[in-house]
Amino acid sequence: MAREILETKRKALKINLDHSIYGTFAEIGAGQEVARNFFTAGAASGTIAKTMSAYDMVFSNSIYGAEQSGRYVSKSRLNKMIGIEFDLLSERLIGSNYHSKTFFAFADTVTTLNFNKTNDPHGWLGIRFQVTPGGEPNDIVFHVRLLDSDTNLQQNVLGILGVNLVYAAYYYNGDVQTMIESLADNLSVGSVEIDLVSIKGPIFKNANDRLVNLYLIAKGFSSAAIFDEEGRVRQSKDLLYKKDVMILRTKFGQKSTPNFDLFNKAVEQFKRSQKIDDKNIHVLIEVLMTNLMQDNAEINNEDLEVFAKRAEELCATGNNVIVSNFTRNHKLAQYLSLCKPNSVGISTNISNLKNIFNSANYGENYTDELLAYTNDLFSKNVKLFAYPYLNKTTNEIITTRNMPVSSEAKPLFEFLIQNGYITDIDNYDTKYVKTV
Repeated sequence: MAREILETKRKALKINLDHSIYGTFAEIGAGQEVARNFFTAGAASGTIAKTMSAYDMVFSNSIYGAEQSGRYVSKSRLNKMIGIEFDLLSERLIGSNYHSKTFFAFADTVTTLNFNKTNDPHGWLGIRFQVTPGGEPNDIVFHVRLLDSDTNLQQNVLGILGVNLVYAAYYYNGDVQTMIESLADNLSVGSVEIDLVSIKGPIFKNANDRLVNLYLIAKGFSSAAIFDEEGRVRQSKDLLYKKDVMILRTKFGQKSTPNFDLFNKAVEQFKRSQKIDDKNIHVLIEVLMTNLMQDNAEINNEDLEVFAKRAEELCATGNNVIVSNFTRNHKLAQYLSLCKPNSVGISTNISNLKNIFNSANYGENYTDELLAYTNDLFSKNVKLFAYPYLNKTTNEIITTRNMPVSSEAKPLFEFLIQNGYITDIDNYDTKYVKTV
């Protein structure tokens, strides 16, 4: 059954008219856009105990404490904001007037587009809320990238996102997928990317953060989700900023454990060639969701559970895991470039390169597509480390030295090999080379 999507003003008004919902709005970085929607909807006095916006760092630090990292648009800052504001509600609003209230503390910390349009607009939004008066609180926290090229449009998007979050917390908390979908209500396609959602609390005791974040990919809200060695969802830039990143690409449906013998060789070559400190490298295993998404018009919970289990198994190997829908290496490189890493190494089977440098797989604009691919990939300080494979027909191990390359692509391929953009994995044991 189709869900009725209320316009933003109607959502805000419905909350304002629900006298059991009462709380605080604390917003930093882009104006009080969320609170404004509740004020303009009418009857806001029934919902809003306080609004505030501490833009000056000294004021902000005096309220929420200093940030050791120096980053104020961060999950850490957001958690401090909703924690302190919610505690103040519980401490100050006592007595019979508040016995029937379910308290909430909404917060956001955001940076919108600067005057020179040189920054990466993004932000964290979150809410801590009760579902019963005096009950244990629950949290919904998410990270967004603001994609519009105008500051006013980004502020408008932020206001809509905030209303959607408060509405979802109270009216969709029993259906996590609907709750996630509703965050994008009344927003145009391409205005925002939601790349991380974290939920906790008694109302979400049966929910799984990994499933929630895989659902973001399935619904097209995000391109990828990253989980650390303990299976916790991580925001990509928080994890990879100024790091040296090495990624092993694997496909959905690959049942076996990745070939760590060859992958470890690739990691060692990457560290040697880029002179990388062991303390600064982050190794990730990528699981591609693309094949599943192409084969299924609608991905169901069972499909997502398979991915979540696969991600959990790979996290248990002691590696970070990224689940993505990147069909090509250059899409992965573009995604990683937003995290501003020092350098990136991608370990991939040479059979993938064989397909890329084979004009028979493309149309008449092959050379244009190939140039665009290589520019998008290698302009991001990326190096490819190619796995050999065994040609089962000829019983020959295929490397870059004997890989078939179309005549149109050969000069470019040789240039990439000669200048170290593409490198064979060397000193491997042939028993680990698999057939393709």
